[in-house]
Amino acid sequence: MAVFNNTKFSHLTFILIGIPGLEAWHTWISIPFTMMYTVAFLGNCGLIALIATQRRLHEPMFIFLSMLAMADLILSTTTVPNMLAIFWLGPKTIAFGSCLTQVFFIHFGFVAESAVLLAMGFDRYVAICDPLRYTTVLTNEKIGKIATAIVIRSFLVIIPDVFLLKWLPFCASNVLPHSYCEHIGVARLACADITLNIWFGFAVPILTVIIDVVLIAVSYMLILRAVFRLPTKDARHKALSTCGSHFCIILLFYIPAFFTLLTHRFGHNVPRHIHILLADLYVLVPPVLNPIVYGVKTKQLREQVVYVWSQKWK
Repeated sequence: MAVFNNTKFSHLTFILIGIPGLEAWHTWISIPFTMMYTVAFLGNCGLIALIATQRRLHEPMFIFLSMLAMADLILSTTTVPNMLAIFWLGPKTIAFGSCLTQVFFIHFGFVAESAVLLAMGFDRYVAICDPLRYTTVLTNEKIGKIATAIVIRSFLVIIPDVFLLKWLPFCASNVLPHSYCEHIGVARLACADITLNIWFGFAVPILTVIIDVVLIAVSYMLILRAVFRLPTKDARHKALSTCGSHFCIILLFYIPAFFTLLTHRFGHNVPRHIHILLADLYVLVPPVLNPIVYGVKTKQLREQVVYVWSQKWK
C-alpha cells in the first residue's frame, strides 16, 4: 500500500507529442489546421453574435443553432490552440489537472452537441408535424429548460471519466502519444487495470449518443410521413428544405464521430498516426462546416447577414 501511495501521483505532468510518426510534417499540417480553426472560431462566434443581436432570429430553430455553435466552440477551442502549439514548438508539457480539465470539456462538448442535434430534431418535428402549436410548444421557458437539461446530462455523463482517471496510479511513462488529452489515451499510461475506464469511457457516452441518434431517426420518420401527406409537390419541397441544413449537420457530426471512435477502439490494424490525425480532424471539421452549411442553406440567416453588412456600409 505504501508503494501505491508513493507512485499514484508521481506524474504531475504529461507530455503531448502531437501526431506520432508525423513530427517532421507538423509545421505543414499546422497550416490547414490554423486556417480551419480560424474559420471555425470566426464562423461560430459570428453566428452567435448574429442570432443574439437580430430580433428576427429569436426563434427556437436559431436559438438551438446558437447552442450548437457554443458546443462547437467548446470542442475546438479546448483542443486546437494547444494542438497548434505542439505543431509549431514541439512536444508540450501539460499539468495533470489541466489534462483532466481538457478531457472533461472535450467529451462534454461531444455529448452536448449530440443533445443539441436531438433538440433541433424535435424542433423540426414540431414545426412540420404540428405547426399550429409550434409557438406554444417551444416557448422561451421550455427552450431554457431544454438547454439546462442538455448541460446537466452532459455533465453527469462525463464527470465520472474525470474521477476514474484521477483515481488511477501513473507510475510508468508520462509521454502521451496524442495532440490532446483524451480519456482512454491517458488511461493507457496507468500502471493499473483500466477495464472500468475502457467500458465506462466507451459504453456510457456511446450509448447516450446512440439514444440521441435513435430518437433523431424516429423524429425524421415522423417528419417524412407528415411531408408525404402534404397535398402539393411545392409544399413537400418547402417542408423538406427546412430540414435540409439539420440533416447535413447530423451527417457531418455523427459519421466522423462514430468512425473515429470505432477505429480508435477496434481498428488495431490502423496505424497510430492515422488514429491521431482522424481524432484531430474530428474536433475541427464539424465546427468549420456547421456555420457554413447553415449559412448557405438557411434563407433567413443569409438575409440577416446581408442586412447587417448593408447597415454597416451605410
